Amino acid sequence: MTPGSTQSPEMSLPSLLLLLLPPFLTLEPAGATLIRIPLRRVNTGFKALNPLRGWEKLEEPPSLGAPSPGNKTFFVPLSNYMNAQYYGEIGLGTPPQNFSVVFDTGSSNLWVPSVRCHFFSLPCWLHHRFNPKASSSFRSNGTKFAIQYGTGRLAGILSEDKLTIGGITGATVTFGEALWEPSLVFIFAHFDGILGLGFPVLAVGGVRPPLDRLVDQGLLHKPVFSFYLNRNPEAADGGELVLGGSDPAHYIPPLTFVPVMIPAFWQIHMERVQVGTGLTLCARGCAAILDTGTSLITGPTEEIRALQKAIGAIPLLMGEITRSGFSVCLSGFAALDVPPPSGPFWILGDVFLGSYVAVFDRGDRKSGARVGLARARPRGPRQ
Repeated sequence: MTPGSTQSPEMSLPSLLLLLLPPFLTLEPAGATLIRIPLRRVNTGFKALNPLRGWEKLEEPPSLGAPSPGNKTFFVPLSNYMNAQYYGEIGLGTPPQNFSVVFDTGSSNLWVPSVRCHFFSLPCWLHHRFNPKASSSFRSNGTKFAIQYGTGRLAGILSEDKLTIGGITGATVTFGEALWEPSLVFIFAHFDGILGLGFPVLAVGGVRPPLDRLVDQGLLHKPVFSFYLNRNPEAADGGELVLGGSDPAHYIPPLTFVPVMIPAFWQIHMERVQVGTGLTLCARGCAAILDTGTSLITGPTEEIRALQKAIGAIPLLMGEITRSGFSVCLSGFAALDVPPPSGPFWILGDVFLGSYVAVFDRGDRKSGARVGLARARPRGPRQ
C-alpha cells in the first residue's frame, strides 16, 4: 500500500458494493481435459502494472487463424501472498530455465531478466536471469524494446526461444530479455517477469503475444483462459490459471458472459456501482477493465472519494501497517484518473476478481471477444 491508502472498518465487500454488469449470455463450459498452472500470491502493496497506453492508434488484432485439432485445457497453478500479487511458473529455453511471472491481462508482452543486464540494474541481480548460452533452441533477434507500466518501466532486447507452460512444451515465442530495470517495484517483486495476456494491439514492438503463439502453433485449441484467485491468505495454493477453458469445480453456476467493448485491454461495459442503498456511482454506465495485474479496484478520483466516505474509510498516510499484533483493515479501492481518449474507466483488479472466476475468451472470426463471470467457490474457512 502506498501513501494515501485508506483505512476502513472490517466488513464484507459483497454486502457493501454491487458492481452491475449487463448480462450477455449464460453458458456452461463443455467438458475438456484441462491443463493447470498453479498460482502463488505475494504482497508488495498497491500496484498498477498496466501500460494504460492511448488507444487512438489501435488497429484490429491480427487473426488467430483456424483452430487447432483437439480440445485440451491447460492448468497453471498460481502462487499468492497476502492477496496482493499472484504469479506462477514458466520455462524458457532448452532445457527450460524456470521463472516466476505475473500473468497480466493488462499487457501483452512476455519478458524476464537477462544475464546480460546492466551492472547497475539491481532488480536483475535479485531474480532469476535468462542465459541464452544455456539454451540449445535460442535464436537471437536483437531488436530493442521498452515498456512503461503504471508503476515501473524496463528496457532490453527481443529474443526467440521455446516456452514451457502448464504442460505445454515446444512453443516458439518472442520475448524480452530485460537489460535495464530502474524501478523500485521490480526490486521488491517476488516475481521475475511478466507474461501479458492482453490483445495483440497492446504488444510493444508488434510482438505476437504468447497466447496467440500457442494457438498459431496448434498447441492450444482455442484462445480462452480463466483465473481462479484464492483469497484465503492461509491457504497453501494461490489459485489457478487455466488455459483453453475453465474448471466448473472452481465456480458456482451460472457462468455469465459480457462482450468486450474494445479488443485491447479486457474492457467491458459496467452499468453502475451500487454502494449500500444510498450511493450510486457510474450512474449512467461506464467502462471497466478486468485486470489481473492490478491489486485493487480503481476508479475516477471523485467517485472513489465518495465511495471511501460511504464505507467509513479514512486516509492512512503510512500505508499498510500492523500494530501490537493487530492488523489494520484497508480499503480495496484507490483513485486513478485515466484521461481521454483512453479513459475514464474503472479497473477491476484482484480485489474484485478474487470473488469470481473470470473466463477470458478472445473469440474467433464468427464471434467477438467476451468475458465470463461466475461466483468463485470458497476454499478454506477464512475465504
